[in-house]
Amino acid sequence: MRAGCPRWKTSEIKEKDMNEKVRTRFAPSPTGYLHIGGLRTALYGYLYAKKYGGDFILRIEDTDLQRYVEGSVEIIYDTLKDAGIVYDEGPDVGGNYGPYVQSERREIYHQYAEELIRRGGAYYCFCDKERMESLRDENGNCRYDKHCLHLSEEEIKAKLESGAPYVIRQNIPEEGTGSYHDLVYGDISVDFKDMEDGILIKSDGMPTYNFANVVDDHLMGITHVIRGSEYLSSTPKYNLMYDAFGWQRPVYIHLPPIMKDERHKLSKRNGDASYADFVEKGFVKEAIVNYIALLGWSPKENVEKMSLSEMIERFSLDGISKSPSIFDEAKMRWLSGEYIKEMSDEEFVARGDAFFRKSKVYGKYDLKKIAALLKTRVETFGEIPEKIDFLEEFGEYDVALFTHKKMKTDENIARIVLPAARELFASLSSFDFNTLHEAMMGLVGKLGMKNGQVFWCVRVALSGRESTPGGVMELAELLGKEESLKRLDFSMKLLGL
Repeated sequence: MRAGCPRWKTSEIKEKDMNEKVRTRFAPSPTGYLHIGGLRTALYGYLYAKKYGGDFILRIEDTDLQRYVEGSVEIIYDTLKDAGIVYDEGPDVGGNYGPYVQSERREIYHQYAEELIRRGGAYYCFCDKERMESLRDENGNCRYDKHCLHLSEEEIKAKLESGAPYVIRQNIPEEGTGSYHDLVYGDISVDFKDMEDGILIKSDGMPTYNFANVVDDHLMGITHVIRGSEYLSSTPKYNLMYDAFGWQRPVYIHLPPIMKDERHKLSKRNGDASYADFVEKGFVKEAIVNYIALLGWSPKENVEKMSLSEMIERFSLDGISKSPSIFDEAKMRWLSGEYIKEMSDEEFVARGDAFFRKSKVYGKYDLKKIAALLKTRVETFGEIPEKIDFLEEFGEYDVALFTHKKMKTDENIARIVLPAARELFASLSSFDFNTLHEAMMGLVGKLGMKNGQVFWCVRVALSGRESTPGGVMELAELLGKEESLKRLDFSMKLLGL
């Protein structure tokens, strides 16, 4: 196959059509927490590789020393593993194509940079800051003028021997067009005159992304490059290097941006929430990954809730949109709630443990009983404390709560119901749900009122709140007989009884 041609021309590939194993990669920079856009890129790379029985590789691109954040590499490892995105090769798991950290591959980049110079695809540049500043136009833009491209071999040798500082720049043709095919965006063309001779090796000896990603993708056998659409216009630069080296270009899959609204991109630099932030808020981890998968991709089956294995099975490039996706936290919250509803009481308690511990009721109540009440009433674990703290926080409240038009009740009705309920509760030898339910239904009949009138008044009296997880019987059982009687007494005093 001729260099420069894509390996597969169709928008989708089938295993029988492949002439080599699919290999995708995720190459984040260690600059802090892994943001939503980065995690989606990783997820799509993982799904695509696993869909076709391929390998997914993690590579750390730490060449930007100024933006490096201590501990970020470990955050990347932990986030991917926590999200269920298991890479086949990487710095902490090894592989046959390491090192998988760019700062450990410095000599490799210099070797290939010098080779690219010999092939005419790059050149040494010795221009200092003063000269570069002189190239700025009235708008402050600086475009390099290929000055050092025309240095003689003797001049270059002399400068190198003298220890003069330099960078290595890419030699972009002054005429022509860089064209390629992207499996999402189709045919892309960029005029070379709109490109600058960008830096490949910086003055500190470290490569730029523009160079390192090409060398690494080739040497690591990456067949499919999956990344954000912001690289669409840069890709012709990379293809020039592939072609200069005589290497086969990878297949390109660029992803649409994720927006926080119609005008602004979701961005880590702007302080937008990361995966870790949402986990900390109590979103179900599987729901976060599930929702991220749907930001730019729609499965043919038009389903929304999917496990990771179901995503692998359903993943298709045909479902990826060219249009930006708007991140909707409310939608992700709903999806998190759907996962919670399917949990057993035991699982809910176990996975919500950190949030139960933040509540005032921890260690004082049967959490499984609370879980049974909460599962259908919360969408994140983070809501647990606010939903149940009333069990330990009871005091003055507005008696106007007893007034409810739909239930046809008010303070006067409450003054009739509460003493009767207090007498009933005091008479019960057992305080389990079934006993309470039978007794309360008997009270409704005795008072000649509607269910809602009686139940509403007693529930408000026990909680001091307009809404609670669970009704009268559930609350009374949780609180126990003694506490329930105390709260009824308190509420009657508020009503002047």
